[in-house]
Amino acid sequence: MAAINDKDAILEGLAEIVNEIAGIPAEEVELDKSFTDDLDVDSLSMVEVVVAAEERFEVKIPDDDVKGLRTVGDAADYILNAQLSTQS
Repeated sequence: MAAINDKDAILEGLAEIVNEIAGIPAEEVELDKSFTDDLDVDSLSMVEVVVAAEERFEVKIPDDDVKGLRTVGDAADYILNAQLSTQS
C-alpha cells in the first residue's frame, strides 16, 4: 500500500491492524487509547502490530522506537513523521 500522509487515514489503518491482530473492534481504536492499558495489546502482539504497520505504511520502526509508542496517537504521529521525512 502506498504511503498515507493523513493522520485520520493512518488511524483507520492502525484500527484495522489492531482489529486483525488483537480482535479489538476497529471503532474502539482511538488516538488517545493505550495499546497495553486500553486495547490489551501485549508485547508479542505489539511486535505484530509494528510489523503490519511497517508493511502497510511503508515505514521502518526501529525496535528502540517501539517503546515510545504507548498510544495509538503516538504510533500515528510516528508513522506520519516517518513518511514526511522520507519525502523531503
